[in-house]
Amino acid sequence: MSLLQSNTVSETHAEHRLRALLESGLPLTARPWQTLAEGCGMRESEVMACVQRWQAEGLIKRMGLVVRHHALGVCANAMVVWDVPDDAVGELGRRLATEPAVTLCYRRPRRLPDWPYNLFCMIHGTRRDRVLAALDEIVERQALQAIPHRVLFSLKAYKQRGGRYTREDDSHDRRTPQPA
Repeated sequence: MSLLQSNTVSETHAEHRLRALLESGLPLTARPWQTLAEGCGMRESEVMACVQRWQAEGLIKRMGLVVRHHALGVCANAMVVWDVPDDAVGELGRRLATEPAVTLCYRRPRRLPDWPYNLFCMIHGTRRDRVLAALDEIVERQALQAIPHRVLFSLKAYKQRGGRYTREDDSHDRRTPQPA
């Protein structure tokens, strides 16, 4: 069962198809909503209303684009991992998420004894020295000198795309929805 299926009990086949199409991004056409409508058997106004409803329900938080940053010269990408006391990780995560240089910030479970880190944030830049300078500024501004952390720079990008929330077999055009 996909994330949206579990929250959208009465989803129609057309809505399911629309959700699958949206995962590939908005089509680069003069009327993207109309193009989506044609792809899922809805009217343009129905597509727009459905997307607005999903936004109001919180199923879609935002719509954006995925930039292939390596093609733009943004190649010094660092994942900074932090070993934060569990009772402080939520608050620190919220603070780091407000930092302009931080592009992603999330909590993950520790994998003791080898991996004590539970807070992850990504900093992108054109050069390593700039990324490290941005990190130094964050550490100073947020008073994080006592929090153990490591900086892991990317070596090679293998894949980059937006999230996928429908199963591979869900993208086929079928007439009746299958139970999850």
